[in-house]
Amino acid sequence: MIGLIFGETSFPKEILKKVKKKRKKYLIIDLTKNKSFKKDKNSFQVSLGQFGKIINILKENHCKKVIFAGSVKKPNFSKLRLDLKGIYYMPRIIKSSKKGDASILKEIINILTKEKIKTINSVTFNPELSLKKGNYTKTIITKEDNKDIDKAIKTLRELNQYNYSQGAVVRNDKVIAIEGKGGTEKMLNKCKRKISKKTGVLVKFPKKKQDLRIDLPTVGLKTFVQCKSVGLKGIVLRSKNNILLDKKKCINFANKNKMFLIAK
Repeated sequence: MIGLIFGETSFPKEILKKVKKKRKKYLIIDLTKNKSFKKDKNSFQVSLGQFGKIINILKENHCKKVIFAGSVKKPNFSKLRLDLKGIYYMPRIIKSSKKGDASILKEIINILTKEKIKTINSVTFNPELSLKKGNYTKTIITKEDNKDIDKAIKTLRELNQYNYSQGAVVRNDKVIAIEGKGGTEKMLNKCKRKISKKTGVLVKFPKKKQDLRIDLPTVGLKTFVQCKSVGLKGIVLRSKNNILLDKKKCINFANKNKMFLIAK
């Protein structure tokens, strides 16, 4: 039995499809705001503060391994329903939340580890969603593109270990934007298109000291559409440390619009 601890985004649905296809026994701990998995007979709707209930569900169903997928946004802690273990662990969650949403998941993993429940990589059942090294599109990378890519990678590497940025946008060897708490979409909204020719790149790499079992940099068709709208020429991901949703649609869109997608 595998425990699926699901938050927001479409990534959890991809995992669930593959788990069902492989006929694996599973249960879902649904942490989504709108209880997206309530129709699944194996789903449990649980508050983030009900750690006792979460742990009991996993142990009663002999779940020794779990997968985390999707984002868990910082909740209104004053409105959370807490059980006894929730009261015990909540100070740790509140403290971790100050470092960003991903830190909340990391602290939950630490709590589960204490309860002898192991967290495995989120792409265990979906390795096809993670790209290996290479250019996945027809667009040729120019010297100018490589300069922008190198600058964006260097920018992300120079951020301190507590920074929550996974993304940077560089155009004409200038840093245009760095991802903040609002995520990639909000960052791209700040990138105005100044000329008709596509220039610049979005690089999305894991944060320093990031737990690579969770919160891998994720892009999908919406990201490509947004990059096109602000005039960017391509997207670069870290090889094997990324998640690409709607892979075929993304590559077709990139080729049609003379954009590139590469993994380094």
